[in-house]
Amino acid sequence: MPRRRRPPRPGALADLSPTRILAQIVVLQIAYYACAAVLIVFTALVAGKEVGVDLVLSWRSLRGDTTVGWTLGLVWVLNSLTSAIFILLLIARSKLVLDFALTVHFIHLIVTSLYTHAVPANLFWWALQICSATIMTSLGVWACQWRELRPINFGSKPPARQQPAAEDEGGESRGRGRGRGRDGAGEYEMVAMGEGGNNV
Repeated sequence: MPRRRRPPRPGALADLSPTRILAQIVVLQIAYYACAAVLIVFTALVAGKEVGVDLVLSWRSLRGDTTVGWTLGLVWVLNSLTSAIFILLLIARSKLVLDFALTVHFIHLIVTSLYTHAVPANLFWWALQICSATIMTSLGVWACQWRELRPINFGSKPPARQQPAAEDEGGESRGRGRGRGRDGAGEYEMVAMGEGGNNV
């Protein structure tokens, strides 16, 4: 008799499956480079500079002694701000933000080293990566925690507002028949009293 396989436990195991994590890393890395490419191409066209792959993948373009290097640095910082939105949409878990942010920058280090055939030796490049990872992690954690702490609405309707009782000229409320007391103690009923009745 074949052994019955137990169904996968819902929750953390399903969320942390290797296939899903790999897919999230690939999509996040593609979004990271796509947004950086759009920003860098737009900035280069506005500045009248020649557009090339070196502006995106070469660490030699990021220098602190040229205007182009500082402009690219600001663009990469802006890209880290935008990547926090991608983390919120793709990851949405504050505990995983640091891992994904560091993974994105580690992959960027490998891609840059393979493209230039050398490990980055520019201190400005390393400082920019540390700044970018810090911004991406901080904003990503804050955004994911804000999303996690939002109140959950189960479709319940808010209670209907009670109509105030009609008031007479003296400012006292008048009721006809049955009503509810102001203190919320329960319903009451108006009973007609005789002229000679005794008040209890």
